[in-house]
Amino acid sequence: MDQEEAMGGMVKNGLVRTRILVVDDEKSIRDILQRELKRCGYECFVAGDGREALEVLEKKNVDLILTDIIMPGLNGIELTKIVKKRHDADVIIMTGHVEALTYEEVIKKGASDFIQKPVSSKELLVRVDRVLRERAILAEHSLAEEKLKQSLRKLRRVLEETVNALASASEKRDPYTAGHQQRVTKLASAIAEDIGLSENQIEGIRIMGLLHDIGKISIPIDILNKPGKLSQSEFNLIKEHPQAGYDILKGIEFDQPIALSILQHHERMDGSGYPLGLSGDDIIPEARVLAVADVVEAMASHRPYRPALGLDKALEEISRNSGILYYPEVAAACLSVFAKKQFGFE
Repeated sequence: MDQEEAMGGMVKNGLVRTRILVVDDEKSIRDILQRELKRCGYECFVAGDGREALEVLEKKNVDLILTDIIMPGLNGIELTKIVKKRHDADVIIMTGHVEALTYEEVIKKGASDFIQKPVSSKELLVRVDRVLRERAILAEHSLAEEKLKQSLRKLRRVLEETVNALASASEKRDPYTAGHQQRVTKLASAIAEDIGLSENQIEGIRIMGLLHDIGKISIPIDILNKPGKLSQSEFNLIKEHPQAGYDILKGIEFDQPIALSILQHHERMDGSGYPLGLSGDDIIPEARVLAVADVVEAMASHRPYRPALGLDKALEEISRNSGILYYPEVAAACLSVFAKKQFGFE
């Protein structure tokens, strides 16, 4: 199929001519309609029945089909059903037997309009023009929608690249926790899926996981990498990183509560967390999930101030403090993804 065929019309003087297929078992009617349509500038093909029409459609892209209902072999309704499944073309049904089908029934079969025979040239051209105008509008809307989807995909890629860059910048200052944010993201996403959060929430949690420690950029590197136990004043500085992360991200208009979740990911159900001492329903669902995933990964991994405690100890912590520090449904989901779904960080 050449470029002209792919465009669905014949190019002449820089313009694309609309293609119409007339299907009728009466040659005299085909000839009259073809002549009238060509006179008005349309490119017109003809077929004597439904089968012949399908043969034409295999070779030509057409915009509109004018078809009789009652024809030998494949009738107009059957042709319409096939066309709507296989081809991008509108259909106008023509019939002299108006009592056989109502307008509503014909439209439900997939046709765009219904004309009673004998049809005058004026009425035919008005109906054809209306259907083609509607077709053009739908095509414009479809093109605009596709352009919007492309823009959204591009924005999503840019967002993902930006998030990854921020996460990488954060981890480069804290080599002992390299990979921590990715592992937390993986576990948090699995927990969110297990408790039935929406796809939108899970996508938000993925971003939250990658950025949840972005606030550590504000902490002196000698504290982040200190091999021994932190002093109280040093630990107080560490405890400021959720607020620092929130301050960095709060001005960005994410679709999900990214900044708020990062602010709350060290809060605890009983109010013993930081930086705000929130409890109960004041902690958003995404932060509840992030908190559990963060604790499990941190306990299971090596830190400058202690060796890895191991996964068993981490899961024991979650089980023991379910309903106290950690929300029961989140804790249960965390234990479930390890026990029943063989979750692994690597």
